[in-house]
Amino acid sequence: MPARPFALAALLSASLAWPAAAHHGWGGYDSGQVLTLTGTVQQFAFDNPHAMLNLQADGKVWHVVLAPPSRMSARGLPAGTITPGQTVTVVGYPAKSDPAELRAERITAAGKTVELR
Repeated sequence: MPARPFALAALLSASLAWPAAAHHGWGGYDSGQVLTLTGTVQQFAFDNPHAMLNLQADGKVWHVVLAPPSRMSARGLPAGTITPGQTVTVVGYPAKSDPAELRAERITAAGKTVELR
């Protein structure tokens, strides 16, 4: 095989694999430790691959990973439902490598509790 087609094939393969590598798996969270945090939303992003918020709770700011926007909308929490300054409760698993990160399994916002997984 000539070098040029091989190099092109390798580049194409690498570019297709990059998005998968950029998405983290759930193995980085401690599913044996369930935390419930109630606090004030500092920031909220309703973007793919997951909505996220920064939550002031328990004396620190937590980075909370939520569900994809399509799932949140389908379950009753569309864009605009969660806003900075709002009080929410999240239940989830802490990250093994970041003591201020949480993967949310459930969120209560605007009087509604939504299962995220």
